[in-house]
Amino acid sequence: MRTLFTLLVAAFLFTGASFAQKGDVYGQAPSLKSKTKVSAIFASPKKYVGKTVMIEGTVVDVCQKRGCWMEVAGDKKGQKIKIKVDDGVIVFPVAKKGHKAIVQGVVEELVYTKEELIEAEKHKAEEQKTKFDPSTIKSGKTVYRIKGTGARIF
Repeated sequence: MRTLFTLLVAAFLFTGASFAQKGDVYGQAPSLKSKTKVSAIFASPKKYVGKTVMIEGTVVDVCQKRGCWMEVAGDKKGQKIKIKVDDGVIVFPVAKKGHKAIVQGVVEELVYTKEELIEAEKHKAEEQKTKFDPSTIKSGKTVYRIKGTGARIF
């Protein structure tokens, strides 16, 4: 009887733990104790560059070709941050667009010249089969994104 009770308690604890960890994991499961708001990263980006953060939000876009990046909505309306992973190491499914995600990774600062931005936007337009007008880019810019180490998508 005691063995049966022990097995039931163990099964309950195991089941409870698995319910707490719902969602599909891509790469390493996020493990930091606290989350950082995307708005905090954008408000003071230099403070976060090179630091590992964990964010939460809705997946608003995913790379349709390789699943090598996704964009996650921030906590403020219209705000989003790109999560980039090494090609083929982690693959985010396009079907996860619209799902909630918890993502962990290192904040990166990328400084682009005008010419680099034009090339990047041209490439993106070709991939997505959309039109791009190079005259819309007037200067270079600095972009902040997360070099993802893993995500849990619900």
